[in-house]
Amino acid sequence: MKFSENWLRQHVATDATRDELAATLTAIGLEVEELTPLGAQLDGVVVARIVSADKHPQADRLQVCQVDAGNGTTVQIVCGAPNARAGLVAPLATIGTRIGDITIKAAKLRGVESSGMLCSARELGVDADASGLLELPGDAPVGTPLADYLGLPDASIELKLTPNRADCFSVRGIAFDVAAACGSEVAAFDAAPVPAQGDAALAVQLDAGADAPRYVGRVIEGVDASRATPVWMAERLRRSGIRPVSLLVDVTQYVMLELGQPMHAFDRDLLRGPVGVRRGRQGEALTLLDGRDVVADPGFLVITDADRAVALAGVMGGADTRVTEATKNVFLEAAHFAPSAIIGRGRRLGLHTDAGHRFERGVDPELPRTAIEVATRLVLDIAGGTPGPVTEAVLPEHLPQPRTIALRRARLARVLGLDIADAEVERILRALGLGVEANADGWTVTAPTRRFDLAIEEDLVEEVARIHGYDTIPTTLPGGATRLAAPTETRVPEQDLRRQLAARDYLEAINYAFVDARLLETWQAQAGAVPLANPLSAELGAMRTQLLPGLVAALARNAARQQSRVRLFEIGKVFEGRDPGPGNQDPEQRPAPVETLRVAAVACGDASSEQWGEPARRVDFHDLKGDLDSLVALSGAKLDYRPAQPAWAHPGRAAEVLRDGVAIGAIGELHPRLQQALGLDHAVVAFEVDLAPLRERAVPRARTLSKFPSVRRDLAFVVAEDVSWQAVADTVRAAAGAVLRDLQLFDRYAGKGVESGFKSFAMGLILQEDSRTLTDREVDAAVASVTAALESAHRARIRG
Repeated sequence: MKFSENWLRQHVATDATRDELAATLTAIGLEVEELTPLGAQLDGVVVARIVSADKHPQADRLQVCQVDAGNGTTVQIVCGAPNARAGLVAPLATIGTRIGDITIKAAKLRGVESSGMLCSARELGVDADASGLLELPGDAPVGTPLADYLGLPDASIELKLTPNRADCFSVRGIAFDVAAACGSEVAAFDAAPVPAQGDAALAVQLDAGADAPRYVGRVIEGVDASRATPVWMAERLRRSGIRPVSLLVDVTQYVMLELGQPMHAFDRDLLRGPVGVRRGRQGEALTLLDGRDVVADPGFLVITDADRAVALAGVMGGADTRVTEATKNVFLEAAHFAPSAIIGRGRRLGLHTDAGHRFERGVDPELPRTAIEVATRLVLDIAGGTPGPVTEAVLPEHLPQPRTIALRRARLARVLGLDIADAEVERILRALGLGVEANADGWTVTAPTRRFDLAIEEDLVEEVARIHGYDTIPTTLPGGATRLAAPTETRVPEQDLRRQLAARDYLEAINYAFVDARLLETWQAQAGAVPLANPLSAELGAMRTQLLPGLVAALARNAARQQSRVRLFEIGKVFEGRDPGPGNQDPEQRPAPVETLRVAAVACGDASSEQWGEPARRVDFHDLKGDLDSLVALSGAKLDYRPAQPAWAHPGRAAEVLRDGVAIGAIGELHPRLQQALGLDHAVVAFEVDLAPLRERAVPRARTLSKFPSVRRDLAFVVAEDVSWQAVADTVRAAAGAVLRDLQLFDRYAGKGVESGFKSFAMGLILQEDSRTLTDREVDAAVASVTAALESAHRARIRG
């Protein structure tokens, strides 16, 4: 919020200096982000008129001007401004005036005497424009001190407001806080109704329910819209960061800045009537004031004229019904829109407007009629005209009502840690515009409708604290014992997983949770992707559904920078959109995506760093599998693997990862087509699994080791090539039963002695009992059971 210091002081009288005022605003939570003094040294600068402007005899870019300074004589000024011309009214710095670090003296420029200086806005410190002389209105009184004419000195103050302080998006709203902090009162405001002088009116219809519960309008006929905006109004707009456009538009902007109520002016002769508010229709098109064509949908509110959309409610008006200097009859509107109906709508179209900024945060529902009366008076005073009656449509059941909140004296003292006198509490609350009624326990406070942020007792405690002064609240250490939370044994700490991967030569990467939607399509991972309504860039347009696309992209960037061996891991969230259900296509109402924490790793290049102790070889599936097994080993568990074909993986070189029979992710080598699409020259192996199953571990339980010896039997079976070791191992464990303590695969062979299409698995069975020594008969029975099971399940036979 940007505003003029003098404008604020018109609403609240205070003896505070400019610096004290700025410090007070920041201290009460309205942070002053920028303060720009304007026109601090203008003594000796007067309003002057150029009578004639002739070319300098010795310089092409200079003119010799005769200037009327209002003292009955003309002075000669040599000027190089491109807009210097006869009849122009501009500021004149007379001899002896100090402008910045320069004192104006009589001088000769290229042989021609000059007795003063015609000034630009930048030279005077009232604006940043240095393109030419500051052009003043033609009716400006010549000879008047410029400071008096422009209402200077002044300052432009910009506040950095928090979203909850919507009431401070107006000069008058800020005045209440200043009055409370400075011990003064807000000046009375003249918003007396302007009586109707004609019958011209437009009917108003509300068809948006709680989204638009109030709409106020008024027709004013016979206005002279070509009249110039008064200097005092134009200067206040400029100092508030708004460029004056035309009288009718400037009036609506002025009222919005002063009261906080956005308004709009329609050309009445371009309206057919009646005017209404409703939800947009799918594909409904209109052209906005800035010239862009937009398409509405049921997520937008639109202002209608005879059922045609003429404006986006709370965002921007339409070009077809805009006012111009040729407008004779104007229709002024002011409405109340629910924040939920406006929030995010402008961003969907790439728009940010002052009106939308206010409506998104909440505007006082009681302001529209006041704003119409104030705007009417301004239009009549400046441009004349005949006002019609005020037309108002309202749905009372949907209007926010003033809240009544109990503030307990004891609670206030307990939270703040100090006692504040009842009289001071009441003064603060009343100065803020709140209704206060004392009772035995404290006060019953009625919050005005403009204060959307006041709902519970703690809100009132905060109001008293910030106005009384945070620096007056004593600093005390909290008392009582501190409860220490013991780490659980049922989960492996996430940091331990990070340390384990770092110990195995991986570097941690942190990627954006947003990726290019086209990258997800390349990975065939676009299913469930959630697009962003307002992405930072096109390359960050969707929420990631996998970690690997971003991680492999990071690997590719490193490989492109001559890093032949890259090993990266990431722990982060992936997101999957949920079905909003039939008929619910409003992006604002869709359920939040499902978040899943995962761990992923990628590797390429040599398996080991460069060294001389063993031959170099490329990292492969089994290297990465060993790294993943080392992670789950921290929980004392084991992972199972079964052949699978993820969309991103090389056929025959990938597997699904399971824990306790539940799939938790995948591991494998990148598909050659994907490698080519990503510009990778070498094979890349990767895994991505859910993090939560890796962290689960059973509470350690002690048990007695068996005192009896174990027995080992080594067996070799021939099975078909397509039979996996995992399937064989599962069968062996099921057949051997409780006596099988461990199973080791110590050889896999295919070649001479084994027919084509088959392979041999050599395994060791470790058998043991806790209560006795196993007999040869029991061992032979277990081996026979395993042999029979393998023959039945996999057509295996003992290798001769």
